[in-house]
Amino acid sequence: MPVQINFSMAQALTKDRLRKERKPLLEAQDVAYMRAQESGEETAAIVAEKQRLRDLPALADSASTLEELKGIST
Repeated sequence: MPVQINFSMAQALTKDRLRKERKPLLEAQDVAYMRAQESGEETAAIVAEKQRLRDLPALADSASTLEELKGIST
């Protein structure tokens, strides 16, 4: 009997994994943002990276295969 994959469960697990992986990255970007603001440096790149990290879990919704889900990483 072949193994059945529950794709919606795989998507949910991928979202959870991505959220866990991005948490320390977002925290590091928060620190970098505060430092950049304090020193008057440009923050656009930091803001863009934070948005990219926030958007990662949504990529799991647009994936249509397990390979696409596996390919999503921080």
